[in-house]
Amino acid sequence: MSYRELATRSVLFWSGVTVTSRLPVAMAPLALVFLVRERPGGYSLGAALAAAYVIGEIVAAPVLGMRMNAGRARPQLAAGLAVGTAGFAGLGLLPGAHPVLLAVLALFAGAGPGAVPGGLRALLTSLVPERAVTQAMSMESVLTFGIWAAAPALVTGLALGVDPAVPLLLSAVSMALAVAGLRLLPVGWEQPAAGEDGGAARRALLRAWPVYVLGAAGLTLLALAELILPALLEQRGIGIGWAGPLLAGFSIGSAVGAFVYGLRGDWPGSLPVQSLVLVLAVASGVALVAVLPWTAAIAAALVAAGLLQAPAGLTRNLALRQLLPPSALAAGYSLMYAAVGAGYAASGALAGGLLKVVAPSTAILCGVGLTVLLATVGAVGERRLAHETPKPVREGQEDASAPVRKVRR
Repeated sequence: MSYRELATRSVLFWSGVTVTSRLPVAMAPLALVFLVRERPGGYSLGAALAAAYVIGEIVAAPVLGMRMNAGRARPQLAAGLAVGTAGFAGLGLLPGAHPVLLAVLALFAGAGPGAVPGGLRALLTSLVPERAVTQAMSMESVLTFGIWAAAPALVTGLALGVDPAVPLLLSAVSMALAVAGLRLLPVGWEQPAAGEDGGAARRALLRAWPVYVLGAAGLTLLALAELILPALLEQRGIGIGWAGPLLAGFSIGSAVGAFVYGLRGDWPGSLPVQSLVLVLAVASGVALVAVLPWTAAIAAALVAAGLLQAPAGLTRNLALRQLLPPSALAAGYSLMYAAVGAGYAASGALAGGLLKVVAPSTAILCGVGLTVLLATVGAVGERRLAHETPKPVREGQEDASAPVRKVRR
């Protein structure tokens, strides 16, 4: 199977909606910091607004994802994006508003589209043949990491070169375009036939907790790389300006890793084994960053870690497809989105606290220890889960007890 099978009009439209809906998400935290940095206590206020935005995402993603109607998801996705559009527009138009109002707007900007990434991922896998799902998810990761690599430079250039409110206004316009683009996509994907037990899908979502824990473990490493790297560079006597290029190298490595993983769909080992090995390998790369003294060596370790970071995330999403019925996939992806966000936030909070009492290199190694602990817990739980849960039936397989139907436009 090659990527050529993804070259369809539907996947092209989906890609456009994905870029326009996720660019604001990638821009938001830094854009919020720039929005208020010239006010008294600006950096602290910016961090608080970014935290409000992330909290909105983490709380809303599982709640909205579990309520999504697989057969008619498009109106719900459009409504969520519309709320996000309004939140970003309010932030851009009212930069001098009271901090409480700005926090509420940031909360809505994050919460409204919280379930959109999960819904769009479920929609993508319904647009391609089953044999092309790995390549489709790899392509999605390449898009995502490309967006995350470009977003910081875009925010910085617009905020400093034009006006601090412009990145947020651009985010509002981008999300509005995503709302319009949804009309070019199917209204939904596979949904359960009449009489199918919805409680079974909810139980499957809860039983998949080890997958979410492993997903959170992977994002703790990204938080360590992003949040502690500037302090580590200062500790090493390296110019802090290297932080941007080094993190860009991590993101570019991740995009390349996602592409390479999708070149073949039959990598050795089961998905749980692949995920555990990849997460531990990324942890080793981040640990090397903490102990290596040279800029070039740190760059090489970050690129290597990035190459494996994206495949680690891909194996988690592919594992969910094995564990969940089609009607629960959007909810499962949304729960994963919330879990990795929580992992990022927890690692960031741990790192911030440790930096007050230990050196940056020590803080990174402590964070790596947390990652290994989470990965171990998730791997043990997933091993037990593999023996208890039958794989859901997919398109092209027969199972008279669980018929499904496709929903078209």
